[in-house]
This record gives sequence, structure tokens and C-alpha cells, in this order.
Amino acid sequence: MLRFCVHYGLHFVFPLLLAFILYKKQWKTTYLIFVLCMLIDLDHLLANPIFDPNRCSINFHPLHTYYAIAVYAGFLLFKKTRILGIGLLLHILADTVDCWMM
Repeated sequence: MLRFCVHYGLHFVFPLLLAFILYKKQWKTTYLIFVLCMLIDLDHLLANPIFDPNRCSINFHPLHTYYAIAVYAGFLLFKKTRILGIGLLLHILADTVDCWMM
């Protein structure tokens, strides 16, 4: 239960707080982008089984590889892609913490 709460807290609650702290004037739009970054989990559809609670997503699914993470980090360098980069890296952080808690 703790792992579930931490994982989804990092996916939904922490991004909400971060959006409000970093982007007060546009926090709703920023939070929406952060939540939409969860669409990278569509790569789980390529796995068999699709969901395995004991599988670490990091470096297993295509959009969770170290190469993809490097691209997401690169998004931080440009103002136009920074919010997207933060959202994607928050998603990766949540999945990484989930892997540590296995």
C-alpha cells in the first residue's frame, strides 16, 4: 500500500505542488502538461504481460530507457520544452522510486 501511495503521489500530488510553486500564473496548464506526460506509459502496451507489478519500468520500456531520459533532460535546456521535460522527468522519477521500493 505504501508503494502505491508513494508512486501515485509522485505522479499526481508532487507535480501539482511543483506546478503551483514554479508556475503560479499558469499552474493549471502546467499541471495538465505534467499529467499528460503519463502518456509515455503507452509503451507498456508493447510488453508481455502489459502490467507486471514486480517489473521495473526504467530501461525496460522504450520510452523509459536511458536514451529517452537523456532526451527528456535535454528538453530542460529550451524554454519552449522545459515544462514538458520537467513533466517527463517527474514521471521517470516516480517510476524510479517505485523500482527502489520493490
